[in-house]
Amino acid sequence: MTDNAIQNSSSDTGHTGGASDAPTGSSGNLIISCKDVTVSFGDFQALKGISADVYEGEVVVIFGPSGSGKSTFIRTINRLEEHDGGTIIVDGIELNDDIGNLDQIRSEVGMVFQQFNLFPHLSVLRNITLAPQKVRKMGREESETLAMELLERVGIPEQADKFPSQLSGGQQQRVAIARALAMQPKIMLFDEPTSALDPEMIKEVLDVMGELARSGMTMMIVTHEMGFAREVADRFLFFDEGEVVEEGTPEHFFTNPQEDRTKLFLSQIL
Repeated sequence: MTDNAIQNSSSDTGHTGGASDAPTGSSGNLIISCKDVTVSFGDFQALKGISADVYEGEVVVIFGPSGSGKSTFIRTINRLEEHDGGTIIVDGIELNDDIGNLDQIRSEVGMVFQQFNLFPHLSVLRNITLAPQKVRKMGREESETLAMELLERVGIPEQADKFPSQLSGGQQQRVAIARALAMQPKIMLFDEPTSALDPEMIKEVLDVMGELARSGMTMMIVTHEMGFAREVADRFLFFDEGEVVEEGTPEHFFTNPQEDRTKLFLSQIL
């Protein structure tokens, strides 16, 4: 995060619901725009009209109780969950039933899940090079060079020839991050990436994510790691019962949250 972003996060006030203006630390270019997004599963409405904007270079942290719609929302950004109302525009492309649009958006959006979802029968190196070769038509030598650079970046180049079962959970999640970065995305989505890890492995994954945030990557992160979130986020969104209850900077949430539901949740996790 830039110095401007840090200054911005300490001075902005929070507000409830809706979209926000571009933060000082971002490029000012809108890259994700969600308006009145709804998602239903049968009679259950998981998202009840979510509106949120994300700007290039911004780090947005989404938090809230289990079942509040956080993961559902972040999965709509690359249509792993289909929204049944409202609009989602990613990098100028509307997310809809057009397969061409979907393929284009997915090539620009990397995602890291709670579970690592690595191919168990492929080496670490092959896990990372597969998508660039198949989707971006990258040559083997180029993709392997890129993969090794990314393994250096996430701190485990020595694991390139191993298989996922030979790695710790933290190492597997770092491979998953490298795999997502290999597609050279404009946006990275993280859905509780440390929730399946033992406590001693969480820091190594958060360190990689922190480096990504400082590099200027646009990121949306669902997490309950509030200390980490306070360090890297430009903005927080607090979800509850399928709605954005409150929105603001880390400083706002940690010093002056406004909504009773926000205050109660923070009192339980901090």
